[in-house]
Amino acid sequence: MIVFGAIIPHSPLLIPSIGKDQREKLKVTIDAISQIEQALYLAKPETIVIIGPHGPRYPDAFSTNMAGSYTGTLKSFGDFSTTISAKSDYMLIDRAHRKMREEDIPFTLTSSEELDYSFTIPILLLTQHLQNWKLIPISPSMMDGKAHYEFGRQIKRVLHMEKRRVAVIASADLSHKLSADSPGGLSKEGQQFDEMIQKTVLLDDPTQLLTMPAEIIENSGQCGYRPICTLLGMFDKMNVARQMLSYEAPFGVGYMTAKFDIA
Repeated sequence: MIVFGAIIPHSPLLIPSIGKDQREKLKVTIDAISQIEQALYLAKPETIVIIGPHGPRYPDAFSTNMAGSYTGTLKSFGDFSTTISAKSDYMLIDRAHRKMREEDIPFTLTSSEELDYSFTIPILLLTQHLQNWKLIPISPSMMDGKAHYEFGRQIKRVLHMEKRRVAVIASADLSHKLSADSPGGLSKEGQQFDEMIQKTVLLDDPTQLLTMPAEIIENSGQCGYRPICTLLGMFDKMNVARQMLSYEAPFGVGYMTAKFDIA
């Protein structure tokens, strides 16, 4: 059954070995992630589903990585010493995959032991005190928000029927175009996107989120919209206490954290 959910960013600057002195500018986000880490520990998940936007993406199919185990590093950011490992919940992945295929939902399998940073960083930040947990890494497709919300609704039917305790994490940065110093430069859609996400992510009714104009979504330079839509679909018609913990953008990229406690 699903017991907890959260949205956190995956900036490498959140990691001490990379962010160093810059982490002081992310104190609000770091404090919020600490709250989420404590809440996740208390929820005692046996399986963690992470929806990360930087894995393999297909135009018309969602996917999950069904390797036997996983490793993640931060070598591409200059940190050659940090390594994480995680066991795969391959049995639950298999059940979910079979169920999705029975329902004609496009859900495909990949197999790679290497995790990208949109999975590695949440694992580093959130599982320091957890033991004996397993991972399901999910990658979004290139379809729209409505398709991802519906995918979340459907895979929830499998996850929530499980005896295992399942937590769901959306690994999601918001706009990368919030200022002239942003990685993607400045775009008026960047601020519009981040404001709309903050306004709609805690609503029980997802209509505003799912009908956001496509030009705002794509021109904002975001990478979190589809993971967030998937996570919210998993909470459809569930009794969930939703709490926004933080939002800041000191480097021109929107970082938001939110917590979803299952009542």
